[in-house]
Amino acid sequence: MQLQSMYQDIILDHYRNPHGRGLREPFEAEVHHVNPTCGDEVTLRVHLDGDTIADVSYEGMGCSISQASVSAMYDLVIGKTVPDALATGEHFRTLMQSKGDPAVAEKLEDELEDAVAFAGVSKYPARIKCALMSWMALKDASARAWSSAPAPTEGAQS
Repeated sequence: MQLQSMYQDIILDHYRNPHGRGLREPFEAEVHHVNPTCGDEVTLRVHLDGDTIADVSYEGMGCSISQASVSAMYDLVIGKTVPDALATGEHFRTLMQSKGDPAVAEKLEDELEDAVAFAGVSKYPARIKCALMSWMALKDASARAWSSAPAPTEGAQS
């Protein structure tokens, strides 16, 4: 029970003190995602430096789970390459499919850091979409940003 309480505190802290909130420039892609089952929304921008996520900025509204999830995601993906950030997103999806299995949370704890606090959310199917919304927005925005990035010119000097 103590672990569950600590996880709730982490989620509430990210909700009350969101990391990375506020739309910023520059950015290569912007997406807007809505969870139609509850009305949660996020507008998310991705700024790349090569294949590295230099910034993720966002504005959103909705439940504490959806808004805390985007804050925890921000901490996890800044400075990672797009493939590494998307792999972290897949680990988060695995956590959301775990139905609260503590072994899954323990296995993913190092990779997901604060985001492992959402393990309890996986017990509630109606809330899983709330937690995954920002990760789906990141996947969408990253794909758009990466596909629009100019290809390196052969023989170009940096």
